[in-house]
Amino acid sequence: MLTIIAISVGLFFAMNIGASGGAATMGVAYGSGVIKNRRIALGICGVAIFLGAWFGGGEVVKTIGSGIVPENTFTTAIALIVVASATLSLFLANVLGIPLSTSEVTVGAVVGAGIVYQSVFVGKLLVIVLFWFITPIVAFLIAVMATALLKIKLIKAWVNAPKSAKVLSLLVLIMGLFEAFAAGMNNVANAIGPLVGAGLLSTNGGIFWGGLFVAIGAFLLGKRVLETNGKKITQLRLEEGCVISGTGAGIVTAASIVGIPVPLAQITTSSIIGVGFVKQGGAVLKKDIVVQLLTVWIVSPVLSMVLSYTIIQIVIEHNVYPIIIMVGILVSAFGVLFLMKRSKGR
Repeated sequence: MLTIIAISVGLFFAMNIGASGGAATMGVAYGSGVIKNRRIALGICGVAIFLGAWFGGGEVVKTIGSGIVPENTFTTAIALIVVASATLSLFLANVLGIPLSTSEVTVGAVVGAGIVYQSVFVGKLLVIVLFWFITPIVAFLIAVMATALLKIKLIKAWVNAPKSAKVLSLLVLIMGLFEAFAAGMNNVANAIGPLVGAGLLSTNGGIFWGGLFVAIGAFLLGKRVLETNGKKITQLRLEEGCVISGTGAGIVTAASIVGIPVPLAQITTSSIIGVGFVKQGGAVLKKDIVVQLLTVWIVSPVLSMVLSYTIIQIVIEHNVYPIIIMVGILVSAFGVLFLMKRSKGR
């Protein structure tokens, strides 16, 4: 029974990943009118996500399942708590209106379990955290350089020529599919990595079912995210959309090949800021944008880590003393976030 619950929670988490991060990958193509039908956009997005998971998701699954903590740390109960903690973290963040990274909340939840049993592979964890810090910076720099190249007279003249519209539209579609493929490579592991680590699913079986449910989530539940991202991104030119999607997809694909879970949303945001930096200068580097990125980077893993650690201590170890400290941290964190939101609203 516990196995069925754990797998069900993992697949539910996968659907939510598809509905948020997965659906967002086709925002440029849909918002610019390259794909006018919403269902078609979400359908091909789902297919690309599944293919990305199937052909390239194995290394990140290994990292989540056995690269951060030993594989024997994951019992059925621990796997259920880890996946539930990541899911609950996203739910609480949605209630508070705080965007979190699915990769970061999953890693945080796994680390929480590892701390309980003092079994965290610190070296591997530091490499992952270093990637979280470096990849948004790299995305910003690549976007700046690519956008600057678009300002060269010869390239600018070609881009503005009427006959280039079809080529750019095709590139936007290709880059959107590339980004969806990269999301499948990297994000499916967040939902099924702990289940594979616990032996509840085989690696191939986990990738298949995880990829399928992320794709289903994108197709059935991605409408709102696609509309939101499409409307926001319509202010971007087609060539700028190519830069953003291509930058994010390239970095996430590279990270997936070496098995590192990375935050696609933050990488994409950094690319958008890079495009804006070339167009508007330093004015785009507003303090609230930087604060939001840092908040997401810090809060995502810490929140899920605390939840995972606390639930394991109570439910499995029957140890209530560490919980007092954990509750204090949670209350303090949410209190600070609540005050920050209220101060911005005034």
